[in-house]
Amino acid sequence: MQLGQRIRQARLEAGLSQRQLCGNAITRNMLSQIENGSARPSMDTLTYLAAQLQKPIGYFLEETAVLSANSQVMQDARAAYRQGQMEKLVDILKEYRSPDEVFDEEYGLLRCLGLLHQAEQAVAENRAAHARQLLEEAEKIETCYYTKELAYRRQLLMAQVALEPVQLPADDKPLLVRAKAALKSEDIGRCVALLEACEEQNFPDWHYLRAEAAFLAEDYRTASDHYHRVEELRPRDCYPKLEQCYRALEDYRRAYEYACKQR
Repeated sequence: MQLGQRIRQARLEAGLSQRQLCGNAITRNMLSQIENGSARPSMDTLTYLAAQLQKPIGYFLEETAVLSANSQVMQDARAAYRQGQMEKLVDILKEYRSPDEVFDEEYGLLRCLGLLHQAEQAVAENRAAHARQLLEEAEKIETCYYTKELAYRRQLLMAQVALEPVQLPADDKPLLVRAKAALKSEDIGRCVALLEACEEQNFPDWHYLRAEAAFLAEDYRTASDHYHRVEELRPRDCYPKLEQCYRALEDYRRAYEYACKQR
């Protein structure tokens, strides 16, 4: 049974509607996508759902009944994660042994979260070389739980410790060209860093690129704010994106408004 199916089954067994399970933590649209298998929950979301359904996280992640020699390691790692002890989490996971068909995916997610935390600490302590090493290690991790949010977080950190620092030239045009190239290659963190380095941040091209970067990162609130600033100048580009933003934000009245504008 897949993760989404387990969540739906547990919800039905608990006698909860989607709205009741979501509360104020997640949207019904997101829960629906998770249950039908078209989206994977973040670790925070899964932790919330497991608590609401009164099930251990392993109940949802262990999609087979195969026993694993890593069971105790993962149990300790989950406890460290729940307590916010990220340094301890990384140390615990050093005892993990691959391959393991039961836990490899969850292990990848927890290790990635631990490495990102360590990289953030290294950045705060001005240890750029160590931070780069941690971020490069995180990029190599393969897990089905590696979301766009995690990729965006890693890219923003990488932009802060890039070998080629972002410099502010007298003319912002070179920065915009580089930001467009970064966006095209979906290096969102680099794109945002280049845009933030621009001296002038209140002109159409800047807002449109900032909106596109936020849209790729699924930050629909920020994306819609910047699309609005240029929608009259680029209606064909902005109206479809604004419709999608408002659908994701569950503001269906405004989504319908922008759907009508495209006719």
